[in-house]
Amino acid sequence: MKQKLVNYRTVVFNLSKCGLPAILTCLLIFQAKAQYRFDNVLYGAAYYHEYMPSSRLDEDIRMMKEADLTVVRVGESTWSLFEPQEGIFEFAWMDTILNKMHAAGIKVILGTPTYSIPAWMAHKYPEVLAAHTGGRKAYYGIRQNMDITNPIYRKLSERVIRKMMEHFAKHPAVIGFQVDNEVEARGINNPGYFQGFVDYIKKKFNGDLKLLNKEWGLNYWGMNINTWDEFYPRDGVTNPSYKNEWERYNRYRVAEFLNWQVDIVNEYKRKDQFVTHCFMPSFQNIDQPESFRQMQYPAINVYHDVQDGQNGQFIAYSGDYMRTVAKGNYLITETNAQATGWDAKNQKPPYDGQLRQNVFAHLASGANMVEYWHWHTLHYGQETYWRGILGQDLQPNRIYKEFAATAKELKHIGKDLVNLKKENKVAILFSHDSYHALSFMPYTDKDHYPSGFVHRALYNQNIESDIVPCDEQADFSKYKMLVIPPLYVASDRLLEKIDEFVKNGGYVVMLYKSGYTNEHSAVRATLAPGPLRKAAGFYYQEYANIPALSLKKSAFGLSGKEISEWYEFLIPETAKPLAYADHPFYGKWPVITENNYGKGKLVYIGTYPSQELLEKIVLQTAKDAGVTTVANNYRFPIIVRSGKNQSGKTIHYIFNYSNKSQMVNNPYPGGSELLSGHQTGKEIALDAWDVKVISE
Repeated sequence: MKQKLVNYRTVVFNLSKCGLPAILTCLLIFQAKAQYRFDNVLYGAAYYHEYMPSSRLDEDIRMMKEADLTVVRVGESTWSLFEPQEGIFEFAWMDTILNKMHAAGIKVILGTPTYSIPAWMAHKYPEVLAAHTGGRKAYYGIRQNMDITNPIYRKLSERVIRKMMEHFAKHPAVIGFQVDNEVEARGINNPGYFQGFVDYIKKKFNGDLKLLNKEWGLNYWGMNINTWDEFYPRDGVTNPSYKNEWERYNRYRVAEFLNWQVDIVNEYKRKDQFVTHCFMPSFQNIDQPESFRQMQYPAINVYHDVQDGQNGQFIAYSGDYMRTVAKGNYLITETNAQATGWDAKNQKPPYDGQLRQNVFAHLASGANMVEYWHWHTLHYGQETYWRGILGQDLQPNRIYKEFAATAKELKHIGKDLVNLKKENKVAILFSHDSYHALSFMPYTDKDHYPSGFVHRALYNQNIESDIVPCDEQADFSKYKMLVIPPLYVASDRLLEKIDEFVKNGGYVVMLYKSGYTNEHSAVRATLAPGPLRKAAGFYYQEYANIPALSLKKSAFGLSGKEISEWYEFLIPETAKPLAYADHPFYGKWPVITENNYGKGKLVYIGTYPSQELLEKIVLQTAKDAGVTTVANNYRFPIIVRSGKNQSGKTIHYIFNYSNKSQMVNNPYPGGSELLSGHQTGKEIALDAWDVKVISE
């Protein structure tokens, strides 16, 4: 992965006779080459030598090299060591780590340590600690306990970031920088943070309080705001519009904080270094497109079920979202090594083969790096039972051996797997606003915004999808089919875009409550589903909470209780009824319809469907849309994931998510199996928790 930095002055001189267009073209090419590029998969772990009970850096590096580990992540948790006293900086301890990693050929991602403040800061500047709703306040003794907008915190953060970048940016071991760690607003409600919200609302409504009162419906209970000084804090608010805008503001502040850090790092980093941040898959709490705007390779921390619960679906869900908003490849900075947990109640280490299988599952979604949290298991602290590759005895073990075996495979075939590109024809629209608004006005004790449930209906049937955030009216015109969880909050423009998508030949499966409120979480004063009425081909005026019910005449070939929670009394205009509840009252109205509209079709589900019912509807719509492939001949536990590698070859991953060996017909008989190097035959034998990687 050695990169050469270009002397642009020489390039321009040599091209001066070629004309301006040629010069600009070549400069763009050279600029692109100066960025960091993966030529193989990276595989490693977070490494904290400062957490070790005794000095063993050389021994750790020896074990890493023996296991073919290629990358470590360091530094994001130890502001107190980089700056043990205010204004006094100590970097020599990290120099030793970086120098020895570089000598061993191990690449390093260095983190800014701003998510865990030192004790001297909390003691001297207690105002940096977060205040929460209801008068609660954060105390020192845990990470992420600060107000990320506090000016003192920002000043001290900027100083330590600049000092670190001045010292470490040119170090040859460092391939990239991680800004902060798992950032979210985390309930910040300090006076300064609230004043920032007021300023944000002023700007959004152009200082027009009359408009604000109207759009939010603040006449209700006489809660009008008549001067900006009267703007009341979040603590006691019941108004859904206010609460939804507060969540948008939280996402805005997180994105602003991250971009602020990236701006600083960009002043120092080399062209061949990248900037990243490791996000949790709590996608509803972050404005991902804005947060990722300056990041070449954003990262995600994915923790998932193992043992009998291992199915790969959460890995795929997380990757399908991250890949879309990153507009390409991404990194895994944390995932399960052994058991996880802030206590000892869930100590479930992976079965043999599952660690390896999960690595390939990440790569199959477009990850270019997989790192574990972490190299060794801690001997103290809150995460004593969040176990790493090594146990607390620090000796080679079963997980270490499986890591090493997997690393050797990646060393052999990683060049064929890195930089995977996927061109899916199906997308799930994800609405941050609807997630929060439905939690403010819950209608069920089940998952109120079942985006993972929707994804599972596709995943189980090997219909690959992207997950597209739609609050900012993202472009989804390149897809042939959309599956839409309850789009409860949506602007007229977003709904009109969905209307246009169907009219122009797109196929849509849409769930209940969609189109019911506008972008302010206020119910439209029109017949539901508002601007979707023509595309949906129905309207409705009533709805009800229902128990689990069956469908009349075993619709879709199902005879169980396939619907529950919610029932909309759909009145078809042009839509064709597909199913009714088997109930003397609710059964008067269809609850699933399809409507041919323009060149496309919209299938609407006005109830909470069972997994089996949703899968039936999704698969039939996919067939109608012409997006099914040979992979759809298989279903879970056989999962197929595909993409094109950097050489233009199609790579297929075939997973067996079960504890039994499986013999399956080979969907790609003309390919070669990369792990074994053999041509594939008519059948493929998959061991328990196995994966085959086929190139064609």
